[in-house]
Amino acid sequence: MTASISRGVPPVDLHVHSSRSDGTLSPRQLVDYAMEKGLKAFALTDHDTTEGLDEAVSYAQSLRERPCCQDGSLAPKDACPDSVPEVIPGIEFSTEYEGQDIHVVGLYIDYKNEAFGQKLQAFVDSRILRNQKMCSLLQQAGIQISYEKLLLEFPGAVITRAHYARYLLSHGYVKSIKEAFERYVGDDCPYFVPREKVTPFQAVELILKADGIPILAHPGLYSMSDSRLEKLIKELKEAGLLGIEAIYSTYDGAMERKIRALASKYRLLISGGSDFHGANKPGLDLGCGYGSLYIPETVLCAIKECRKNLLFTDLDGTLLLDDSTVSPAMKEALFGMTKKGHRLILTTGRPLPSVLSVCSQLGFLKDGVPLIPNLLVISYNGALVYDCSKKTPVLEHRISQEDIAFITKKAGEAGLHIHGYTDSEILCRFQEDGQENAELRYYRRRIAMPVKWVPDVAQALPYGTWKLQVIHLTDNEALKQFRDSLLPCFEGRLQMIFSNPRYLEILPAQAGKGNALRHVCAYLPAPLSHTFAAGDEENDVSMLLAAQTGIAMKNAVPQAKKAARVITQADNNHDGLLEILNRYFQ
Repeated sequence: MTASISRGVPPVDLHVHSSRSDGTLSPRQLVDYAMEKGLKAFALTDHDTTEGLDEAVSYAQSLRERPCCQDGSLAPKDACPDSVPEVIPGIEFSTEYEGQDIHVVGLYIDYKNEAFGQKLQAFVDSRILRNQKMCSLLQQAGIQISYEKLLLEFPGAVITRAHYARYLLSHGYVKSIKEAFERYVGDDCPYFVPREKVTPFQAVELILKADGIPILAHPGLYSMSDSRLEKLIKELKEAGLLGIEAIYSTYDGAMERKIRALASKYRLLISGGSDFHGANKPGLDLGCGYGSLYIPETVLCAIKECRKNLLFTDLDGTLLLDDSTVSPAMKEALFGMTKKGHRLILTTGRPLPSVLSVCSQLGFLKDGVPLIPNLLVISYNGALVYDCSKKTPVLEHRISQEDIAFITKKAGEAGLHIHGYTDSEILCRFQEDGQENAELRYYRRRIAMPVKWVPDVAQALPYGTWKLQVIHLTDNEALKQFRDSLLPCFEGRLQMIFSNPRYLEILPAQAGKGNALRHVCAYLPAPLSHTFAAGDEENDVSMLLAAQTGIAMKNAVPQAKKAARVITQADNNHDGLLEILNRYFQ
């Protein structure tokens, strides 16, 4: 283990094993060796166990607390705090997918989480049973072995096939590790007993529940066809996968480019690791693999960034005061949280042009350029997600022209105001007197968009619209009756919700603030465990339920309060949302 790393910037290694699974260095020795190698950070990712994490994390912390050396030595007993690597709590799950071994790494797991620990214990129990059966088979072949002898020979380790091979070698039953696998413990050997494994989807779910970042490990090793590998990645992404190991010890340039392309296509974080096992993988060194591996710190920075908190907030009745402004204190807090890396996602029923206009008035945008970093907007109650930096939609759902025609006809028969939207205008059926009705005047007091008058709303929207707005200023019951008359006609295709008692919103079934929140998390990507959603009306309920922490304002309707985990002590006119920013976004 003498290969050196010389790229100028200290590297990281996000896939490392200790003697607590099938590596040969103890967790403490790994910290010392990572310092010797000049690593900025490494992830301890032992197979199906977190037993070594406390030792590595606490030892690294004790080194940081010692005074800095005077002679520049990197010896552990004289370690300078800045030279001590970050120890990232991790794990590598061995899983099975369609009869094939697939490994899923978890980074930054909360390994002290009680539910997580219980699941791990179940894995340990199944592994113990498998090992006892293997020992029994080997005994029948005349080999003096037992599970207890393995534990004595490898104290503190989670027993794997590598330990069997080393035991057989040291006791003279084989002449090499390779022979041990070929004759006794390989997949096709009569003494091998497969262990019951979880699926990769279960591993992803478990890692997410432990507040970790699930990473598909070394996909280039699985000998899958391109189509089958992509199918696996697509399915795992849908299950919550956040990253993929695109930098790995055995990859050539073509393989790394292939995995990076899949990461880009499915919006996955890039991870990388040596898969260091010490002497159990001769020639493969920590941090540099077989000599050419280099994982820059920027890879880790992106993973850390995705663990920042996301605030999905409604505008009217939540973030905004009743005069559609924000207080100086609220504005300062919002800019402060985003400077610390947290994300702001404005989430509203308003049409996009109205939201962008409000953002300009509040100082979030200047000449169309976001002053708040990475600003996203969810508009039309989740039918349109817009990236303000790229000035482009990242998600759109539209009501078809055919459905618009049916609904507007029914609204006319019921005597209800209804309108749709173009990219920049409110689209209304021409009024015989040429005047705006009371409903439209009321709506435009807050939604300052131009109106386009047309003989037929559906004909003017050949590509559909994101939502239809039905308004009655005094009779909520009339709106409910209209909704109930339409729902049987559009089951599974459209949804109808109230954003306040005067406004009935008709949306594509795939829209809604909750679905948009989940889409944004997949787009960034980011774990749902770091999401906060704040609202006050019925149309916010799906978002409050989808987020890890749903927040209802003091002024919220009962449905929103029931869906929330937190209710603010102050209303929107008294900066109730500041309570959340001060508590979770520092």
